[in-house]
Amino acid sequence: SLFSVVKNQLSIVPIGVKESHQMTIFRIIAAILHLGNLEIQAERDGDACSVSSEDEHLNNFCDLLGVEHSQMQHWLCHRK
Repeated sequence: SLFSVVKNQLSIVPIGVKESHQMTIFRIIAAILHLGNLEIQAERDGDACSVSSEDEHLNNFCDLLGVEHSQMQHWLCHRK
C-alpha cells in the first residue's frame, strides 16, 4: 500500500523522527485529509450549515484525534 511505502521511506531517510512520532504525524495528516472531505450542508440561504452525524469523514476525523463527535459537529458550523 502507499502508506507502507511512505512509512518505509521515512524510516530509511535520516530525518530524525522516531517511529512513534511518525505514527502521530500520520494520524494528524489522515485527520486533516478527512476534514477536507467533510460534506457541509448549507441551510437557510447560506446563513447556517450542518454536518451529518453519519458522515464517515467526520467520524474518522474525530476517532483519529480523539475528539467528541457531537462537539466537533457543532463547532464546525458555529463560531460562538
